[in-house]
Amino acid sequence: MAHPSQLGFQDAASPVMEELLHFHDHTLMIVFLISSLVLYIIVAMVSTKLTNKYILDSQEIEIVWTIVPAIILVMIALPSLRILYLMDEVNDPHITIKALGHQWYWTYEYTDYQDLEFDSYMIQTEDLNPGQFRLLETDHRMVVPMQSPIRMLITAEDVLHSWTVPALGVKMDAVPGRLNQTAFIISRPGVYYGQCSEICGANHSFMPIVVEAVPLEHFENWSSLMLEEI
Repeated sequence: MAHPSQLGFQDAASPVMEELLHFHDHTLMIVFLISSLVLYIIVAMVSTKLTNKYILDSQEIEIVWTIVPAIILVMIALPSLRILYLMDEVNDPHITIKALGHQWYWTYEYTDYQDLEFDSYMIQTEDLNPGQFRLLETDHRMVVPMQSPIRMLITAEDVLHSWTVPALGVKMDAVPGRLNQTAFIISRPGVYYGQCSEICGANHSFMPIVVEAVPLEHFENWSSLMLEEI
């Protein structure tokens, strides 16, 4: 999860997030090289006489500064399009979970498990146990099996919300009357935190998301216990 003074992304917990981190590094290097070249040209023009006021046009220079940016844009576009395709692809999900946004909590429906359904509210600061995170913990976590394709169906009941978990590379708008779809695979066990990322009213900051990835047998035990409680 994120920590104070963090400059980079959270550790990737899904294949899509790993691809996003690689794409970020790839794009950042291109931006760094372009910025360095522009800075060098500015310094050179100010500090030296590397100018020629008699050059009115140059076919060769115009060809270079047209082709080179085009190549750079292609180098950015190709991996970007590949990641967009990966993020939209939903192949044979093992579990489908519906997330329904409310003001200001989430409802999760496991339709593959005897219609298991529960609400997830933020735990108030005075009710936190030692070691729990303020404004991030919920009374019911969304538990999923690790290394299994998960399909999320996301919508809202009242206003716009956004279901976002940075470590998984997932951010999907929850729109009333519309069912949006995304998918992910969690690579390792752990607890991953997110928040609503769409301004949705006075308590927008107080509807966190907690996803817990566990081995499949633990998930089966958890779902059985939840069905007994409900």
